[in-house]
Amino acid sequence: MPRIAGVDLPNEKPTWIALTYLYGIGRNNVALLLKEAEVSGSKRAADLTPEEISRLAKALEKFKVEGDLRKEIAENIKRLKEIGSYRGIRHSKGLPVRGQRTRSNARTKRGKRVTIGALKKEAIAAKTEAESKTKETGNKTA
Repeated sequence: MPRIAGVDLPNEKPTWIALTYLYGIGRNNVALLLKEAEVSGSKRAADLTPEEISRLAKALEKFKVEGDLRKEIAENIKRLKEIGSYRGIRHSKGLPVRGQRTRSNARTKRGKRVTIGALKKEAIAAKTEAESKTKETGNKTA
């Protein structure tokens, strides 16, 4: 497994796909990277020579990837929160930041649905019964 920028690239994938495993490198950047390093993108990652790997690593130095990029993004979000901008508030509340609607969508950001409103009579009875039991046990220990 070739290791570039602290990430093991998968052996079985073509180089142009394997390089996208690096954080901050997408398919557009891969084309620039391969062209600059003069490496064939169709070649499997396992078949890369040490010289090609070093050329890729050298070409990759021009890009901000992995830890540096993650750190910069985290700092940007922290700055938005500190200045109290709209985007910062949305980040801190865990809501979509870029104007998406939340009434019917945004489940990945907001989490699992929590039903609020009408409950069935049995559910209300079970809930009140459980609360009364906890109150009784709480009084006995005191």
